[in-house]
Amino acid sequence: MTAPPVIAVVGPTGSGKSDLAVNLALELDGEVINADAMQFYRGMDIGTAKITTAERRGVPHHLLDILDVTQEASVSDFQQQARSLIGDIHARGKRAILAGGSGLYVRAALDVLEFPGTDPKLRARLEADHIRLGTPALLDRLRALDPVSADRVSDARRIIRALEVHELTGRPFSSFMPRREYYQPAVQVGLSVDREVLRERLAVRVHRMVESGLLEEVRMLDARGLRQGKTASRALGYSQFLRIIDGTSTVEQAAEETIVATRQFARRQLTWFRADPRITWLDWQDPELTGKAAEVCVQDPGR
Repeated sequence: MTAPPVIAVVGPTGSGKSDLAVNLALELDGEVINADAMQFYRGMDIGTAKITTAERRGVPHHLLDILDVTQEASVSDFQQQARSLIGDIHARGKRAILAGGSGLYVRAALDVLEFPGTDPKLRARLEADHIRLGTPALLDRLRALDPVSADRVSDARRIIRALEVHELTGRPFSSFMPRREYYQPAVQVGLSVDREVLRERLAVRVHRMVESGLLEEVRMLDARGLRQGKTASRALGYSQFLRIIDGTSTVEQAAEETIVATRQFARRQLTWFRADPRITWLDWQDPELTGKAAEVCVQDPGR
């Protein structure tokens, strides 16, 4: 029996992806796979608007709370875990539903996308070169080897990674960029938002996070090593509220900075997802949203 298409619910932060994923799971006998990188982290609950046990309404959720804040999230690890879960869920006759706004993670699960390996010794040598020669020199080196990647990257970390991949594989880093080609049948449902309404909703959500104890959550995670986490420490809200602990910001300032950063992030998410012509967009506030989304998921051939 052929497995049904994987379902992905995508869109900007605050658009209701988690709720729709649960509703679809109840409608289609599915299970949800988290594709929000910051919700991988144990204890990062308030600031990531992580769906609560009650809000899951009995629907199994996977890849929530799988990392400590000191651990670095890996797209390649997520790809392996998500695809394994998809296979397991489908083998049990249920629907696999990805939900999250981390665009690269969604594409890693859905699309043909290779992840070249790493070499710690080579990486250390390139980092030493960077310290000795500087970013412009390494960018010039990359431009001679892989001009396409050189035009796409600018920060030292990505330049070093591109050089590492070229030396390891003999292929340009740009050749590993994702293609809009599904790894297996899939259907994507996007939540189309009213941007002004979303702007206000995000502001209200941040203020509710503060009232719910975001600062206390950040203090607790700081004691667990949040600052040492390369991924977790950059999460919206957490980096801003760490400055309160350091005495360089107030709650009011941190909240406002988080609102601005969250709105900017939502715009970037919309730009990312709008570029994918395979997504079927539905009105986030449509009272018949679940039914319409379920119809898309049943009818779309996912190819």
